[in-house]
Amino acid sequence: MSCLVSDIPIPDWVHNTLERANWVVVRRDVIKGGMVPVGIRGSTRSLRFPAYLPMDAILEKVEPELLVSQLRWKTSPRSSKMKALEILDELTAFYSSYAFSWGPTGSIGFELATGFLTVHEGSDIDIVLRAPKPLEKVSAQALINFHEQFPVRIDVQLETPFGAVSLVEYARAAGSILLERVWDLV
Repeated sequence: MSCLVSDIPIPDWVHNTLERANWVVVRRDVIKGGMVPVGIRGSTRSLRFPAYLPMDAILEKVEPELLVSQLRWKTSPRSSKMKALEILDELTAFYSSYAFSWGPTGSIGFELATGFLTVHEGSDIDIVLRAPKPLEKVSAQALINFHEQFPVRIDVQLETPFGAVSLVEYARAAGSILLERVWDLV
């Protein structure tokens, strides 16, 4: 991926990783000169590299909701071996009662999108939950209570038209909360 741009020298492991597969993840940062902020995942959690990619270099965009609509974990050979993958069926059933648009992100989302093994026994479940309308605090707390029954930590980012916030922070906030900006790239 020769079109990768960085303000710092690109390490050899990044080039090696991208030779095997041209997958990057979108990072939360400012779009710079028409380029998308991306991250390259290495073989361990300590290997992460921030860079930028021109918009016209993007060949495919896989959103978390697509992973859910296609039930991608059901075709994973590891779906019965990793607790974090097993739980996705229960989350799908529960979230559908709320009619939420949602999907897995983090290591689970990356593995389901790319096929590269990034989930391990200690993996938590990172989720983006899109809330186009205000979510009642009571519903937010019900979601948190539901998540607490699982042996795997579930970390939900609530994405609103105004920005994103941790579901836990949103449910517990009594006053104002700080929202992270959400970028719609393509």
